Amino acid sequence: MPGKLFTKLLNQGEIFSSRDVLRSTYTPSVLPHRDEQINSLASTLVPALRGETPSNIIIYGKTGTGKTAVTKYVGVELEDDGSEVQCSIIYINGEIVDTQYRVLAHLARHFDREVPMTGWPTDQVYEVFRDALDEDHRVVVIVLDEIDRLTRKGDDILYNLSRINSDLHQAKVSLIGISNDLRFTEFLDPRVKSSLGEVEIIFPPYNAEQLKDILEQRSSMAFRLNTLAEDVIPLCSAFAAQEHGDARRALDLLRVSGEIAERSGCTMVTEEQVRLARERIEQDRVREVVMTLPTQSKLVLHSVILLEDQRTRNITTGSVYNMYKQLCPLVDMDYLTHRRIADLIAELDMLGIIHTIVISKGRYGRTKEITLSVSQEKLRSILRDDYRLQALYSGSSESGSLVQSRLDAGLDRS
Repeated sequence: MPGKLFTKLLNQGEIFSSRDVLRSTYTPSVLPHRDEQINSLASTLVPALRGETPSNIIIYGKTGTGKTAVTKYVGVELEDDGSEVQCSIIYINGEIVDTQYRVLAHLARHFDREVPMTGWPTDQVYEVFRDALDEDHRVVVIVLDEIDRLTRKGDDILYNLSRINSDLHQAKVSLIGISNDLRFTEFLDPRVKSSLGEVEIIFPPYNAEQLKDILEQRSSMAFRLNTLAEDVIPLCSAFAAQEHGDARRALDLLRVSGEIAERSGCTMVTEEQVRLARERIEQDRVREVVMTLPTQSKLVLHSVILLEDQRTRNITTGSVYNMYKQLCPLVDMDYLTHRRIADLIAELDMLGIIHTIVISKGRYGRTKEITLSVSQEKLRSILRDDYRLQALYSGSSESGSLVQSRLDAGLDRS
């Protein structure tokens, strides 16, 4: 009979009471083990409630250490304080809004100004935003999450925003930058770096006990009574603690475990589902990370694979760069500088796709030795799906034959 399919499936949902509580987008009313960071951020922003300009802030920490959750939590408290001064938080994700034009357009739209997605000079968009902002006495805190991604195309936006107060008569602006990369400010204009990083707040990874507390807090809201086996939360916490103390990872693991149990018709989540969930998340994570890499990063990764194929001993940044330079013409791409490739290698290391160790060579300086953290077969299957790299995987094509002939001739060895 029609209409019975989803009724049957809905009746199977006996485990969750609110699975959205386990998603990273949910901000709880209490954030365990982040009191120090909350107080530090709040004490830096409190001048806003007096109508003064708070210091600019840079927040550092690995993925899943609570940076965004704490910032949003403190932001809500700031806006709801009830002070006579009008305070507001504008949140921008640099992974999505990733150019100066888009950031300025997003800010202008926040103040009900219509700006087209493209077509205007950037200076005009800046003026529209500035004039809209300066219509009232207010303090605006602009949060730039994933700020390191935003600056990959230049730091003009940070230069303009960090100096906007000199163009304002009534309003005041403070910036909060959130980054996973402790080194991203090294490549900023010195003037931007000095004004942006007035206050720095570090978020350390969670340990297993802290992750256990976080999961217990969320699970009490997310699951029905008596649906979690005793070893589920400790196991999720232990797995996530091994992954650099990532609370987001722990929450995903617990949620996917519940979903696997639910789809299997079980009434309780057990250790077996946690292990299945870990395997599934790992597969999905690697594919998602590699597929969304820029083409230049994929070429660097392919270079490491080829060097491992050749059984090259001590794969270094230099040997990867030499290989990479020979691959670029085969896919019609200009090659980047040695320094930029070193940055891309560091990013791949941070993402857990490769592993690097700094080796001292005495008076010859230091270098990085590079190994893959993911199997070649898995990486090849993912990279092969990128149409821009087809020439590197097509043995019948002229480009593919050229790659192979170079390898056979040993021209790619370093």
